[in-house]
Amino acid sequence: MSSSTRQVVVITGASAGVGRATARAFAKEGAKIGLLARGKAGLEGARKDVEELGGEAIAISTDVADADQVEAAAQQVEDIFGPIDVWVNNAMTSVFSPVKEMQPEEYRRVTEVTYLGFVYGTLSALKRMLPRDQGTIIQVGSALAYRGIPLQSAYCGAKHAIQGFTDSLRAELIHDGSNVHVTEVHMPALNTPQFGWVKSRLPNKPQPVPPIYQPEIAAEAIVWSAHNKRRELLVGGPTQIAVNGNKIAPAFGDWYLAQGGYESQQGPEPTEPDRQHNLWEPVPGDHGAHGSFDDMSRTSSPQLWASMNRGPLALAIAGVTSVLGAAIFWRSR
Repeated sequence: MSSSTRQVVVITGASAGVGRATARAFAKEGAKIGLLARGKAGLEGARKDVEELGGEAIAISTDVADADQVEAAAQQVEDIFGPIDVWVNNAMTSVFSPVKEMQPEEYRRVTEVTYLGFVYGTLSALKRMLPRDQGTIIQVGSALAYRGIPLQSAYCGAKHAIQGFTDSLRAELIHDGSNVHVTEVHMPALNTPQFGWVKSRLPNKPQPVPPIYQPEIAAEAIVWSAHNKRRELLVGGPTQIAVNGNKIAPAFGDWYLAQGGYESQQGPEPTEPDRQHNLWEPVPGDHGAHGSFDDMSRTSSPQLWASMNRGPLALAIAGVTSVLGAAIFWRSR
């Protein structure tokens, strides 16, 4: 890909986890990437990853809860790389805790990062994309945007808010006849470092709810969404089940999660009393894309493949059905 045709991409939460894996995936396409996150060591690691894989990158230390910092980062990306083509809102934080033990300032912080961070990123992207009448905004969502689970009320609330915000924006873009596209990519449980640094009041170490997927699957879905105008993309069979199941039988979901939702989010090891967390400040170091659950994590998703290829798949199924129908017809004569 020539330098003149390389996409300019901004990724928030780019220092680790899904953001780090997504930076690598865009780098393989030769993209020019603005990497936004708080942790400087992780940002530097992400920058090196991008450059080693054939892309270009600038690392900008940014707290997405601060709209001025987000806007300044967006301008810096455009000053260096040119017009932003794709903006990926991905930064998040959370607290694992029963609601009755949560503190008001914890709800505020999770909301500021995980919801308002998406709003601020979207506003900075729209400021640049709307006058050009082009660009794609990708909201990294979750199955928990549709189905809240116990012990993650702040995070679930923020993800629900992103969904409502994005629905409103999408309708306005359609009304205005805009060619700016916004999409949501809803994720399953992923093997990312967040479970090692999230603030937690659980007696045992937090873990993703199995089945767990590697962050490269999330990155594949995000990069695909940057090139395909899908309203939303559900990643993984469990996400499909959670979204559709909550529409059909939400009360059963309440009961089911009440029975197993506490145990499934905790591993066998007790939480360390001096455990570090990243709610207010980043945990030092470069944590990479993967968490500590590699031996439990899936490296592929047939459901995602089928969703991304649903057009050709439908044609193939129709073709097979036609052949079988014709064969049955001729045999019955």
